[in-house]
Amino acid sequence: MENIEQAQSQTAPSAPPQEDVPVTLTPKAVQMVKITREQEGIDPAHGLRVAVRGGGCSGFEYALDFENEARESDWVYEQGDLKVYIDAVSARYLQGTNIDYVLGNTGAGFKFNNPNAAGTCGCGSSFAV
Repeated sequence: MENIEQAQSQTAPSAPPQEDVPVTLTPKAVQMVKITREQEGIDPAHGLRVAVRGGGCSGFEYALDFENEARESDWVYEQGDLKVYIDAVSARYLQGTNIDYVLGNTGAGFKFNNPNAAGTCGCGSSFAV
């Protein structure tokens, strides 16, 4: 029994536990990021940068982009087999956020479920804290 526990602890992934990362992605969101990356001809080594920028009708807006290098203050971790990059400032606004990919009557896209957002705009791409 002790050997099994040692083996399990030695083979445990080095990524932080999901509750310790600022943003989680649903399996569907990870899949759609990978499909988009492939459709745009971007190298599969690129991960996803999730950020918050000033702007939008509510004060802040979400930004998704492809990234291949970490910056000095980035959170970098794997979500499924997708590398995720988040800068430290954005991480403060995104802590606890879940990103999903949804299909609806008005179209399809990434949906941010951010517990820190005090308000959002009608399109869902900007928020206030």
